[in-house]
Amino acid sequence: MPDPGPSPLQSSLPAAVASFGAHVLAGALAVGVEPAVGAGSVEPPPPPAPDLPPVPALPTGPPVLTPVPVSVPDEDTAAAAAAQPSAALERILRGPSGLGTASLHWGRSDAPAPAGAPDAPAPTAGNPIPGLYYHPVPEPDPVRVEELSRRIKAWALDEVSLYPEDWEDQFDGFSVGRYMVACHPDAPSIEHLMLATRLMVAENAVDDCYCEDHGGSPIGLGGRLLLAHTALDPLHTTKEYAPHWEESLLSDAPRRAYRSAMEYFLQAATPSQADRFRHDMARLHMGYLAEGAWAQTEYVPEVWEYLAMRQFNNFRPCPTITDSVGGYELPADLHAQPAMQRVIALAGNATTIVNDLYSYTKELASPGMHLNLPVVIAEREGRSEQDAYLKAVEVHNDLMREFEAAAAELALACPVPSVQRFLRGVAVWVDGNHYWHQTNTYRYSLPDFW
Repeated sequence: MPDPGPSPLQSSLPAAVASFGAHVLAGALAVGVEPAVGAGSVEPPPPPAPDLPPVPALPTGPPVLTPVPVSVPDEDTAAAAAAQPSAALERILRGPSGLGTASLHWGRSDAPAPAGAPDAPAPTAGNPIPGLYYHPVPEPDPVRVEELSRRIKAWALDEVSLYPEDWEDQFDGFSVGRYMVACHPDAPSIEHLMLATRLMVAENAVDDCYCEDHGGSPIGLGGRLLLAHTALDPLHTTKEYAPHWEESLLSDAPRRAYRSAMEYFLQAATPSQADRFRHDMARLHMGYLAEGAWAQTEYVPEVWEYLAMRQFNNFRPCPTITDSVGGYELPADLHAQPAMQRVIALAGNATTIVNDLYSYTKELASPGMHLNLPVVIAEREGRSEQDAYLKAVEVHNDLMREFEAAAAELALACPVPSVQRFLRGVAVWVDGNHYWHQTNTYRYSLPDFW
């Protein structure tokens, strides 16, 4: 099947970023991502063709561990592209469009959008949580979703033997293809989307098989996670013992998945992008260990302690690679800036509380006590289940607004094209993550609290 091309661009940064919307759009246009034309709109003239090397072809067979650097457009090229008017740019300048966002844009009209307007989102499956602050996104490109779903299932079955036959319905029900297309609409190709999709599936295999439903246990978790982490961050040891480590990488499904997914990622990522990802995966594993330790001792943390754990046991490794999946690089010194680290941390925190809220009834139905934010609030603040859940919604909304404010402040302070595009990519990932949770009715249903 030919590659269907990138999905339509979208935006959720608040209106404070509007004056730099041109820089954001330019970053996308300069690497060949054309904005979609909505119903009733006129297609904009194409931007000047930037003089850039082609996006490197990625492998379809066994990976070869050779990193391929990817280019990022310079500011002059981006500025030239920014001068072109477009429907996508108009959407950026109008700001967010989800529940509760009217106060964030001083120029918004209260009148409803006309039927068929380019920004009017199509109905989606599932129901959003009432009162939750989020931004609707366009339906993911169905052609890309179908092809990505086919390829990731072939990888899981044929390359890494990830799951037995009786888990197939759960794998299909996860809808990872739809998830990743929604979160990375600017990916230049299906192979770029596969970078994120393999890693996402591998991370979930580790969580399920080491920590959760499919044989997971807090007992001995640290040893299992450490050895799995060496599939991402390789062991450097003596010739005598290296073969034993290499054999161990094939010893169980999670390690096979980590090893293969990371090898593919290394071919497209720069060394700094790969090391950034390893660092964030170490953060994730540390969060797993904290939650596992609390489960062993049956300790219910204070709310602030739980939120601290969730800053590590969260989705952060996913949006942190948004530039790798987009085919460009946010330079290491810019990624390491405290302001950028705050944006990424807040994005991870907000999206992880989304998971707590949508998976609430699923976890209540599982054996044992599952820590999530509503459960911890109910226990520690003496609230009813309903009040605790609604308080958790407020915590999420506060985190979302903190994220958007931090992203807006950084965008205003640093109008560099790669920074602008990365901030937008993280915001789009946040929106796509909510979309997937809302629409995945196979996995999630809402409590009857309204």
